[in-house]
Amino acid sequence: MIKFITKAITTSLAVIFAAYILRGVHVKDTLTAMIVAIVLGLLNTFVKPILVVLTIPITLVTLGFFLLVINVLIVYWASELVEGFRVDGWGWALLFSLIVSFVSSIIERLINKYGKDRRDTRFDGQEF
Repeated sequence: MIKFITKAITTSLAVIFAAYILRGVHVKDTLTAMIVAIVLGLLNTFVKPILVVLTIPITLVTLGFFLLVINVLIVYWASELVEGFRVDGWGWALLFSLIVSFVSSIIERLINKYGKDRRDTRFDGQEF
């Protein structure tokens, strides 16, 4: 449960950042960003694998670039499901998905690095 909450928070921060730097992406407020993060997580968990399997032939022919189209479709679907979240076009949706993926992975790496540096140790410096 903690992992899910951490992932939702990091993704919502990435959504806020992407909406701030991309003029074609609009997020109403922080709560909307959190809802977008949860919806994107659910769509990526349940819908995206089905789409990937169904589009294996075209993905192979395009050397994997069709996966970007699937990401754009997921972002568009999220914009239809979440009121207060709007994407103005395919290009903005593609940039949004790339930025959210990049920023959330950086935040998660920082969290993981910080967590590993703060290991529980005994008084004599030995790890538990």
